[in-house]
Amino acid sequence: QVQLVESGGGLVQAGGSLRLSCAASGRTFTGYAMGWFRQAPGQEREFVAAINWDGSITLYADSVKGRFTIARVNAKNTVYLQMTSLKPEDTAVYSCAANTNWGRVADPSEYESWGQGTQVTVSP
Repeated sequence: QVQLVESGGGLVQAGGSLRLSCAASGRTFTGYAMGWFRQAPGQEREFVAAINWDGSITLYADSVKGRFTIARVNAKNTVYLQMTSLKPEDTAVYSCAANTNWGRVADPSEYESWGQGTQVTVSP
């Protein structure tokens, strides 16, 4: 398995931006599709975005499309989530995850490795 560590969360006002990073170590990073998920208190884990092994294919939840961008730099073993035009409803713990199967990237049960998560709080 690959080990994942997120960073970049914090408190931001509505309309602001944040960039989350997820650094991977362990197994070959290019063997994995990568996803971002989020979970707000009392709610189920929600798919946010995913990217295939070389960055040529991305997928977004409708709720973040046009505002968030997922990218990866394989030379740095890192995947990013650039978040703009943030809304209070984006408040959640954001986690990255690694998946060797691109077929069901929006399903958290398909992911093999998870980071510990980073808190994003958007104030009104």
